[in-house]
Amino acid sequence: MSDDPITARLLRQAMPVFTTLASCLLVITIAAALYLGRDIFVPVTLAILLSFVLVPGVRLLRRIRVPRALAVLVVVLTAFGALLGVALLIANETAQLAADLPRYQVTMREKIGSLKEATAGSGTLSRMVDMVQDLSAELQPDLKTPIPEGTAGSAAHPFHVQIASAKAGLLGTLGAVAGPILHPLATTGLILIFTIFILLQREDLRNRAIRLAGTGDLRRTTAAIDDAVGRLSRFFLAQLGLNIAYGIVIGFGLWWIGLPNPILFGVLATVFRFVPYVGAVISTVLPLIVAAAVDPGWTMAIAVAALFLIVEPIAGHVIEPLLYGHSTGLSPIAVILAATLWAFLWGPIGLVLATPITVCLVVLGRHIDRLWYLDVILGDRPALSPPEIFYQRMLAGDPAEAIDQGQLFLKARALVTYYDEVVLAGLLMAQEDLSRGSLDRSRQDEVGTALRTVVSRLGALPVQRRTGSGASAGNSETSAAFDAIGPDRQVAATVLSPADLPARWQAPRPVLCVSSRGPFDEAATLMLGQILGRHGLSAQVMSMAQLRRGETPENLSGIALVCFSYLEPVSLSQIRLNVRQARRAIPGVKVLVGFWRERDPATIDRLRRTLSADALVTTLNGALDAALTFARRA
Repeated sequence: MSDDPITARLLRQAMPVFTTLASCLLVITIAAALYLGRDIFVPVTLAILLSFVLVPGVRLLRRIRVPRALAVLVVVLTAFGALLGVALLIANETAQLAADLPRYQVTMREKIGSLKEATAGSGTLSRMVDMVQDLSAELQPDLKTPIPEGTAGSAAHPFHVQIASAKAGLLGTLGAVAGPILHPLATTGLILIFTIFILLQREDLRNRAIRLAGTGDLRRTTAAIDDAVGRLSRFFLAQLGLNIAYGIVIGFGLWWIGLPNPILFGVLATVFRFVPYVGAVISTVLPLIVAAAVDPGWTMAIAVAALFLIVEPIAGHVIEPLLYGHSTGLSPIAVILAATLWAFLWGPIGLVLATPITVCLVVLGRHIDRLWYLDVILGDRPALSPPEIFYQRMLAGDPAEAIDQGQLFLKARALVTYYDEVVLAGLLMAQEDLSRGSLDRSRQDEVGTALRTVVSRLGALPVQRRTGSGASAGNSETSAAFDAIGPDRQVAATVLSPADLPARWQAPRPVLCVSSRGPFDEAATLMLGQILGRHGLSAQVMSMAQLRRGETPENLSGIALVCFSYLEPVSLSQIRLNVRQARRAIPGVKVLVGFWRERDPATIDRLRRTLSADALVTTLNGALDAALTFARRA
């Protein structure tokens, strides 16, 4: 690099541009390689995915002491024999359907005519039917139209036609005949060879994958890869079994309805169901067309549509969650993008392989640290944790989304838990940014205003007495993010009435909450006062600056508990001084100190003795528990 500081600075500024260009070039190169090398990559990919399905069969034969090579050959040949039988069945059924199609032309013409009569009063529908009829006439011209006399092709002036055989060479003839046959056979042979070698060399390939993933932590890497392979095998087997069962049910249902070639449509339903979202719709189109062509009425078409509308929701929304969870672990946009990309690169087979390939990438991203970005881009897990989402909304000055998430959380959880696990954690992030100098004064004011809005809106909601294990409705991403938050403590459902309180605690506001000098301490103190008030201990909130200016609480003698709230680091000597002043000003008062940062129990106990406080807590739930205990024992 140049020693010139100006040149070095320009190079540093241009480095992100170079990195972006290099990344784009890499992506384009990979896409071009996948497209140009699809004749090799498609068989390899199919072999890898097929090996995931066949591994359990090989293991089963190995348990009964069948040699590895023989077990692999038996399982692979059985699988390919079944696939060959299915392919021959599809070819036979398709040929039979093609041979029967001319018989259905009369029925289709009659239905088009009836539709034209029924839509005569509707301009749009009538024009659509006329367009279909015109297109049909163009595709099938009337050969019975007489040719005018005197023109070429008439009886008086016939065409002179000479039939000559094409002079094609032997190689050209062989290529034209054998090409369509050899290409599928060659692809099938490659898949067969790759599958056999992958299953035979499974352990060696696993070790090489561990080497590529990194051997810094061999135990963790091995466990991650074994877990990923096991999960993928179970997923593909469950998906294969479900789709085969789906095809069997569809085929049997179509046979019962009376549709011709039900086996063909059942197999197509099985294959197309591997395509996410649109596969079931695609597999419905052809049976509907055939039903409309076979039946002079509309009963068969309606029955076919009803069959798919009943079976697909049951398979997708009832059976799938029981087999392998509520989803494939992919975000909906990732599924659509993956299907589009792989269909562009590899054609129809890429559309079928899109979901399995993307599932493999997501599993690798979740287990291999170097590939973490794959899980972020393609996975359905939230990219940000609930505290990060909350803090990001505060930075954006958009408290509405944070309020909606809080209301969603409160459908099954307590407000104090939401404040502890989400809002306080977000406040700590803001405090860390403030300590680094990342927040200027205007941004601090914006965050503070948004925080006060959230706290005031959520505090106006009724007290939630029902506790649960997680949010149960609403946005799926937010619910998934909240799943990691622990359950509410029982104290969160406790509300004291004035009759439960001793005389000193029956003042209008028996609790004084004092915030420290940090810009975000006020929000933490407001939450503390609000939580105590919602559970029967009304509180007044003041800042340390107000006390130093000589402002005093409304009724000093009616205060039974003083709570000091500290979000930012403060010297212990200053806190000890504040505790002593509180005891001197209000004899017999209980003093609670809140350090809103996680600490181990031993450290908390040592700090409590050092500060001479009656209680030292690190969570709002702990503060509520201590305050309720003081009130009951007074």
